[in-house]
Formats: sequence, structure tokens, C-alpha cells
Amino acid sequence: MGPAVADNKERALLIGLILPGAAPSVTADQLDELALLADTAGAEVADRVTQKRTGIDPATFIGKGKADEAVRQAVALGCSLIIFNDEISPTQMKNLQRLAGEDLKVLDRTGLILDIFRKHARTREARTQVELAQLQYRLPRLTRMWTHLERQMGGVGTRAGAGESQIEVDRRLIQNQISRLKKDLAGIEKQRITQSHHRRDQFRVALVGYTNAGKSTVMRSLSGSDVYVRDQLFATLDTTVRKIELEGEQFLLSDTVGFIRKLPHNLVASFRSTLREAADSNLILKVLDASSPQIDVHYQTITDVLRQLKLDSIPALVVLNKIDLVSDPALLDVLKQRFSTTVTISALRQLKLDSLRRAILEAIRKNQEIIAIKIPHFKSGLLDLIYSTTKVLSRRDTDETVDLEIQGNVADLRSLMKKLQL
Repeated sequence: MGPAVADNKERALLIGLILPGAAPSVTADQLDELALLADTAGAEVADRVTQKRTGIDPATFIGKGKADEAVRQAVALGCSLIIFNDEISPTQMKNLQRLAGEDLKVLDRTGLILDIFRKHARTREARTQVELAQLQYRLPRLTRMWTHLERQMGGVGTRAGAGESQIEVDRRLIQNQISRLKKDLAGIEKQRITQSHHRRDQFRVALVGYTNAGKSTVMRSLSGSDVYVRDQLFATLDTTVRKIELEGEQFLLSDTVGFIRKLPHNLVASFRSTLREAADSNLILKVLDASSPQIDVHYQTITDVLRQLKLDSIPALVVLNKIDLVSDPALLDVLKQRFSTTVTISALRQLKLDSLRRAILEAIRKNQEIIAIKIPHFKSGLLDLIYSTTKVLSRRDTDETVDLEIQGNVADLRSLMKKLQL
């Protein structure tokens, strides 16, 4: 089966399909990303294969001849995994697995990402989201051959967890479990909405970005708190929120799950509630790795996901991170011109963080407004709403009214005045 690997990592062969109109360089970039995903999952990439086709083969995705050739190559390289860059249909997966035999596992990009998500999920919400996504992915793939192979194979793509415990049950039981998980997530989201309501009077900043762009390092550098940081794709899936004070102004900073190209739609849907912190934010920081040759693709991915989640109307600031890894100063100037409203930093090296702090502070003060209102005593029941949604700077009780000076977000104050009908 080939040479043994000292650290016992599984060896993987990557396969990418190039269709008409697709540039080979794009597929090469995606395979680079797939290799990082495989590494994060604990596999070592032995080699990669690309196949040009006029269309997808309905039976084996890349055609039986090429599939047979890939299996022979994987065996010669001592691989235990074949990973496809695209999502493979249940029928194609079954046929490919039959060709691969019992010594090789066939995974697609979605299955690999799900495996990573399962490994990195820590909170109840993230674990529930991953379990739901895994079951939705595996339900149409519950053929007798697939479950037989799952019982026999361990390692990447077959970790114990969602799906694994369902091998001996029928589809209806899995569908029931999917329904239960959706109800659990709805309950968790309701709790999140309640928590968010209690924080309405605070300015909220959300970090979004491509996975591994350094969002968690930015969070740790700005907040000074111990946030989990690791140089891996999807190092963390859980939203972290920290309260930060700048020159007398307070704001909440949240770190969200990283984005990635070709992130399966059901995963975006599953993590919609995790991204609620971004939906409730007053400012979005789009964190980009300034040293990455794929920065334009990463920016487009962020833009597309935010548009898909209907968050593209929220004010945003582009944060070009990792500038210490950019050797050509002229490149930074080009990037600054390419992306509007940018700041350049190195969160890891603590470089130019004051420029980011000033930009956040400017956004906070621009977004704030102070107004004076008088509440008649017969409307004193409205005071709870005012105190829960704004910052009360002063209060004076008179014989006829309660005179308040309040501060809040411009949009929130407008909404409040409409509710108060003052």
C-alpha cells in the first residue's frame, strides 16, 4: 500500500474537474484550498489529479476510465482517501465507492468540510448545527453499501457522531431526528434573539471573513481576551462576543464562523443563526489576508455570502490583515485603492491596530445621537422600553412629565420615537 507515514496521517488523492469555460488556474487554486481542508481534517495530500471534460458523467462524475485510473494511482501512492473537489451525488458516490473497494474511502468536498465542522464544534449550538447538516447530507446516501463501509472504516470522513449512530436505523427515524434538531435550533435561536435584545443599547461590531484570515487574532488583539487561535481552516465555529471600551465608548465585538468557496448551501443555512451576530451588528469588519494571492476571490466570497444572508446593507469596513507578510509596499497601495474604506493591520504583530480602533470609534460616534424627550406620566409605562433600548444620560421628574436625555443608535432612536408616538 505504499510507504508508511510517520505521524500516521491518512494519505489522500485529490481530484478536480475542469469543465468548459472554467480556467485550469481556478481549479488549481480550489485544489490548494482542498489540500488545506484535508490537512485540517488530519490527512496528508499525496497527489492531485485534474480531469477536463465537456460535462459531468452522471454515473461516476469523472468517467469510469478516469475513475479506475485514479483508484490505481491512489493505491500505488498508499492512499486511503480519494477526495473530490465538488459535491458528488449519492448515485455517483455509490458507484465510485464500488470501484474504489473497501480499502479506499471516497469523500467529496462537502463531506470533508462536515468532518472538520464536527471536529471543531464546541458549543451546543454549533454541535446541533453540524449534526443537522450531517444528517441532511447523509440521508440520501444511506445505501446498504455506504453504511457497510462506514462500519468498517475509521478516520477522516467517518468520525463517530451524527450519522454514525444512525447506521442501523431507517430513513424515517433519521427524518424524525432532523425535525427534532430543527426545533432545537429554533429554540437556541430564540434565546439568541432574547440575548441580542438585551444588548440593543450597545454598538455591535462583527468580524466576518474567509476562514484563516486572522479574525480570531484580530478579536484577541482588540479585546485582550484569550480567544482560541490556530493556523487552520475553520479553527473555531462558535461565535465569540467580547465587550470592549475605547475612549469612554463601549461596543460588543463578535467573531463569526469563517467563509469558504463552495461552502454547501445547507451549511450556510445551518449556520444562519450563528451569523445572527453579524445580522444584528452596526458595523461589519471584512477581514482579508493581505498576503493571499486569492484576496479578490476571498472578498467576493464574503460579499456573496453577506448578500445571500441579506446583510449587505450594513455599514462595512475592509480590514487588510497580515501586512507583515506583504514584502512589496506598492502592493498594499494597490489593495487600498481596490477596496473602499480600508485599514491595514497585522493583528499578530500588533501593527497599526490604532488605525482600526480609530475607525471603529468614528463609526460608533457617527452612529450615535443624543435627544431630549418628555414622557407624560400617563405614558410612564413606556419608560421600561426606553431604558431597555437606549442609554439614559439624565432624568428629571416634574409634576407632569419625566424629562429624559437619551443616547442611542440613530436607527434605533427613530424606531423608538415612532413607537412612542412623540
